[in-house]
This record gives sequence, structure tokens and C-alpha cells, in this order.
Amino acid sequence: MAFQFASSRLIRFIRRRGVSLAAASSLIAVMAAAGCGQLAHKERELTFRVEPGTASWYSGLPDGVVESNLQVQADGKTQNLHTWWWPADKPDAPAVLYLHGARWNLTGQLFRIQQLHDFGFSVLAVDYRGFGKSDGDLPSERTVYEDAQIAWRHLASLQPDPERRFIYGHSLGGAVAIDLAAHLNGKASRHTGAGAGISNQPAAKGLIVESSFTSLADIARSLTYPWLPLQLLLSQKFDSVGKIASVDMPVLIVHGSDDRYVPSRFSEKLYEAAGGKKKLILVDGGTHNNSMRLGATEYRQAFKELFGLAPDPA
Repeated sequence: MAFQFASSRLIRFIRRRGVSLAAASSLIAVMAAAGCGQLAHKERELTFRVEPGTASWYSGLPDGVVESNLQVQADGKTQNLHTWWWPADKPDAPAVLYLHGARWNLTGQLFRIQQLHDFGFSVLAVDYRGFGKSDGDLPSERTVYEDAQIAWRHLASLQPDPERRFIYGHSLGGAVAIDLAAHLNGKASRHTGAGAGISNQPAAKGLIVESSFTSLADIARSLTYPWLPLQLLLSQKFDSVGKIASVDMPVLIVHGSDDRYVPSRFSEKLYEAAGGKKKLILVDGGTHNNSMRLGATEYRQAFKELFGLAPDPA
């Protein structure tokens, strides 16, 4: 997934005109103050890049997948979150919440959901509001965090054993997963965003983050100029590196060595910032989207070493 940002026009202007660092900083401050509402809306559009409809490679739901809706209260109205629940054959199988990244809805995620199911997990996958069959318009950092929390409570009702509940996030979904995990232990810091302070969330056994990043500003700087103070301009923070140290559960971080969209150094920095029991897998030759398939053996070994779990094939 190629990240794009609302600051792109400004950056092109700076490059063409040779604007100095001081002038660029002043220009960013003026833009943020004068047009923050419009700029934030465009930033959300470019961050989530929602593709409507069905992914071209989607060939239909496998047998056994149950579609349902979860209710969300927003602005005095009830909205629906669309979910897929794919139970494993074993009734006591571990269960995982699947949190996808930007652009594609659940119809574009089936290959990874299938892999988790093949590992032996029951899988609950959710489309955030604004994606797929879920209600809502343009997502935001706040709404995707809220949607993940609602889906997590539903997963807890499907798998009541906290020792067999896991969170998985891919790409931008990795940032959503880290935010959710930071709230499950009551240690969420001031960095944890819109959902900070939420308590009484059901516990999890472990967190799995694949092909993700440290923060949205870090990704933006890596694509432009490192000196640009983009953290002052971006309204969508997704500050995973500021949250992951407060995650009080084992953490598995996975990244492909050949990821052209999000370099693996971002996962290495997340790993360094994580506290407690943790493991980093750098999949040799893996790209942004195929590391789970190429690294299936390493994944299974990590499940055993890190989580004390050896899922049977579904």
C-alpha cells in the first residue's frame, strides 16, 4: 500500500520553489491555522484511500463464513459494522480479530484471512465504518479505533477464554491493533489517541502486527524531506511507536525484507520500542502483502515460542 498525504501539494511546491526550511515551516503553520478543516478532510481521504465495491480478485466467501453486523452509536444514530466470522473446526480453537489496512475492504483481504484460518484460528474480520458494507462515510483515526474496540468485545463473546484471544493488524491496521492492545491492560498512555482511558475491555493473549509503521508522520517524512515538521500538520497521527511500550502482552512483529511501500526498518523500530516478551520476524523476500504466506513456517514457530500456542490446521 502506497501512503499518500494531504501535504503532497505543499511538498511539490516547496521542491519547485526551493523554499527555505524557515519559510516552509511558516507556510505549514499558516496552512494548518487557516484551512485545518478542509486540509484534515483531504488528509483522511488520502490516508484511507477507500476503494468502493468488491475487489477484482474476490471470488466469493468460503463455506463456513458467517456475515453479520455490529451496532455503533454515532451522533445519535445507529450505524452498522459489517463482519465476517470464520470459526475453526475445533470449538476451543484460538480466535483472532483481523484488522485490515487502508484502501481495500474485506473482499480484498480474504487471502490473509484464509491463511490465519489455515493456521487453525477462528477469525473475526471487520470493515471499519466507511469501508465495504459497513455504514458511514469517511473514516478517521478516531472512528477506526472505536470500531476495533467494538469488534474486540464481540470477539470476546465468541471466544470467552482470554488465553485464546489474539489481535492481528496489517499495515495501517497494525496501528489500529497496537492502539487496541494498549487499552486492554489499563496502561494506555497519553499517546494512545481517541480511545485513551477506556477500561473494562476484555483481555488478549497476544498481538500480531505485520507490515506496519511507527507513525504516519514518520512515513510521510520518509517519502518527502526528513526536516519537514509534518507532525504539526497531520491530524491523523497513528503514533504506534508512542503506544507500543504500554502494550502488556506478548508482541509478534512481522515484515517483509522487500516491502517497497513500508520499509522493514519501521517494524525494527517498533520492535525496539516494545517492552516485555516480543519477537521480530523479517521474512526474506517478503513484500508488503505476502509475508504471511512466505513466512508461514516462521509464523507457526513464533506462535509456539511467543504465545505457547501451536494451532492445528483448520
